[in-house]
Amino acid sequence: MKSMLVAGNWKMNKNISESISLVSEILSWMNNKTLKSKVLVCPPFTSITSVQKLAEKTSLLIGAQNCHYEEKGAYTGEISPSMLKNAGCEFVIVGHSERRTYFLENDDIINKKILSLLAHNLKPIFCLGETLSERNSGMTYSVIENQILLGLKNISSEQITQIVIAYEPVWAIGTGVTASIEQIDEAHSFIRQNLTELFGKVANDVLILYGGSVNSQNCLEIFTIPEVNGALVGGASLIGSEFISIIESAETIAKSTQ
Repeated sequence: MKSMLVAGNWKMNKNISESISLVSEILSWMNNKTLKSKVLVCPPFTSITSVQKLAEKTSLLIGAQNCHYEEKGAYTGEISPSMLKNAGCEFVIVGHSERRTYFLENDDIINKKILSLLAHNLKPIFCLGETLSERNSGMTYSVIENQILLGLKNISSEQITQIVIAYEPVWAIGTGVTASIEQIDEAHSFIRQNLTELFGKVANDVLILYGGSVNSQNCLEIFTIPEVNGALVGGASLIGSEFISIIESAETIAKSTQ
């Protein structure tokens, strides 16, 4: 069976009451269903505890959108991995292009975050991908390879299966432009190849998600791509019916590959 994960990155959206409403809608649909796919929501920090309480004793997974790599200290405004673990998180997004662009996070910082998360038994969702200018300059694969090498520095073969990779071409995030099936297929195959060269056969067990204007209309075709194990969903994850429809498409793929 093809392993599938549908993750919702809410970004800086939804207050506490709105978060509760959205998760309640998702949980109502999930009620009494035995899903083959994993479903994850990553709300803002302020909503994590409220959402976690709702999702307790269900199969809905909870994650965060960012963290600091230090355990504690004088880092005003930051959140540590242990704090997120204590709040009920299981996954944490790192390396998102918005963090790289707006907050100037480099590969070294991202690597420190991944190592820290693993040390706290949290699963990083490691985002990577090229900008439009990099793709137009023929640099797509060199950029991806470099991000993998630096972001996964000092990661062992035993640890790599605890990491989820999310390929997100920067030019497709929030733009309404989705990479073509051929572009996604080539990028995901290249990522899998690189992981295999670095970590061996265990790389086959690493989930590789696609992110970039994923919605209910295009997700099923994307999910049919062999090396795609689900999606990191942005805007569409903020609408209950849209997110549920994407989960249903992931279920179709998971069940068809049993």
